Amino acid sequence: MLSILTALSLAQLPAPLLPLPAPAPPPDQIAAPLRREVLRQQAVMPLPGQLDNVPVFNSNSPELVQTEGILLSTFPPDGMAVPSAHLNYAFDGRFDVFAHHIARGLTPDDNRTLYMGILVHNPNRHPVSIDVLQAASYLSQDAPFNNLPPYVANPLGTVFSGPGSRTMNDMLRGFRQASVPSVVQIPPRHTHLLLNVPIPLRRLSVPTDGTLPPGRIIPTPLPPEPEEDETDNLLADGTMDTAIALLEQPNDPPATKPPVPDNRPLPSNGRSALFYLLSSGPVYVASLSMFAPTLPSGTERVPTLYEWQQVLRVGGLAGPRDYPPTPPDAQRFSRFFYGRVAGVAAGSQWVAQLTDEGSDHLTIPDPGDRLSYALSTVDYNTFGTGQIQSAPILARYPDTAYRAHGNYGIKYDISMPLHNSTDEMQTVSIALETPIQNETTPNTLVFLDPPDDRVFFRGTVRIRYVDDWRIPETRYLHLVQRRGQQGEPLIRLRMPPGDRRLVQVEFLYPPDATPPQVLTVHTQGEGR
Repeated sequence: MLSILTALSLAQLPAPLLPLPAPAPPPDQIAAPLRREVLRQQAVMPLPGQLDNVPVFNSNSPELVQTEGILLSTFPPDGMAVPSAHLNYAFDGRFDVFAHHIARGLTPDDNRTLYMGILVHNPNRHPVSIDVLQAASYLSQDAPFNNLPPYVANPLGTVFSGPGSRTMNDMLRGFRQASVPSVVQIPPRHTHLLLNVPIPLRRLSVPTDGTLPPGRIIPTPLPPEPEEDETDNLLADGTMDTAIALLEQPNDPPATKPPVPDNRPLPSNGRSALFYLLSSGPVYVASLSMFAPTLPSGTERVPTLYEWQQVLRVGGLAGPRDYPPTPPDAQRFSRFFYGRVAGVAAGSQWVAQLTDEGSDHLTIPDPGDRLSYALSTVDYNTFGTGQIQSAPILARYPDTAYRAHGNYGIKYDISMPLHNSTDEMQTVSIALETPIQNETTPNTLVFLDPPDDRVFFRGTVRIRYVDDWRIPETRYLHLVQRRGQQGEPLIRLRMPPGDRRLVQVEFLYPPDATPPQVLTVHTQGEGR
């Protein structure tokens, strides 16, 4: 180690005549990478089939929840303090319950625990049984937004990015979380608490899957370690005189300084949930938000069924409210606002069979060509097909979406009976892709090179097919698609002349995604 004198003498030497590095520009002045549009002329088709008629309790507005109240209620308005907050719709038989909400603190130090409760009420004079066919719910803390590659094998379901990605992955595999019972019995004119789960703004040391019983105390987080005092350091070093001098200094008030702006991010957390239910009789459903009740000591506890019923009876709609939607039939002079969904949507699954018109098979494109089918299309963004796949809304609030834009939680089940009608071996690939909006140029998809930074799709896709050795295969792949990104092949098949091969693509559209996408069949030709 150099001595102090040597270091000082070296510091007095002239600096070498080397070019100094240019100072880094501020972050807001860093230019975005130059992107060029890539136009791909090809056939673009609407997706055959349609949504089924299974009703979906769709709770997604307000997405960002900062106040207590009613997120979505299909209860009758009679006897309620705010009748307009109740849509009076009864579910009977098969129906889904979908919810996706985000809690965000009001200040950087806000560490309260927001709870989401889902109530199911039996208005009948006889008991009602509800079979829970499947169920999954995850927090952002359980499923962080991992920065994943565009294409990752996911055979065990351990790959995910965000709560929507993980929830839809579980549902795709037919899971029901162990914390959810398989059957719920509701006595006549009773209410059952189907879900009672936290969306905390801090890391909790207790289960967050709803298994913590109502009324149970939520431990208070440990206080941060106190900072070391400068006087203690001096005393520890044995410099008693200096310590006494510091203690004897007059305690003059500090000079007034302007407050320093607090630029810390606001704490936030999100939760996605999806249930497949089968009811033996009519029931009403409500999703509600409540901050965890506190004891006199300030300790939080889990809300009880009675407290949730009080929110249902006397509460209004939770907030802040999302921006109201643009009516679909309105003249469009400026931006179209889709709005967030809070209502009963019609449709849980879209089954599609991709074939040539009047045929039982799909002829693969000519070598070098592609054929794409639109997925999850919305108003004014159909890739020129004119097909809007968004589920219609049967009951809604006036300031929420007119359609279930994005079809969050809806399962797509797409079959492609491929046929090579040529006299040569052909290599065929299947890909999911995310073109940018283009309604003006028919049969043209527009991509960006490089793609935008914004992620538009993150979720797991299941592909079932017969491989080149005639062995049935099932493959799970987690995809991350950015806006304007051309997709990598999910599979490649070498199809001999006259070969027929069935390919099935299945996925649940994740709530952390932005529609629409396309499913593309590409004939690369042999050796390409």
